[in-house]
Amino acid sequence: EVQLVESGGGLVQPGGSLRLSCAASEFTFNNYAMNWVRQAPGKGLEWVSTIDQGGTHTTYNDSVKGRFTISRDNAKNTMHLQMNSLKLEDTAIYYCAARNAYYGGSRYSDYDYWGQGTQVTVSS
Repeated sequence: EVQLVESGGGLVQPGGSLRLSCAASEFTFNNYAMNWVRQAPGKGLEWVSTIDQGGTHTTYNDSVKGRFTISRDNAKNTMHLQMNSLKLEDTAIYYCAARNAYYGGSRYSDYDYWGQGTQVTVSS
């Protein structure tokens, strides 16, 4: 059974940092572009960032550009999101999602596999 398991969420003050991780299993990880997608309370899904299969190309939502960094380790089947200078509006459930093409979208159907999500709360 395909699994994507997120970890690293928590409560942090504005301006703080968190590092999210996504552990993948039971599919060929390096055949898939990986993504972070978030859902804020009462809002829809919002694409955050994408990294290509080899880890050489990345894209970011303008709202996180310069603050967040996506990375992956294909030897360990893991992906990460380093989040710095966190803002109140970054509060959301963060999901990792896989698609066998380099594409970022904000619909559930845009991706082949999803994790269960990890909560990030930015609050003073």
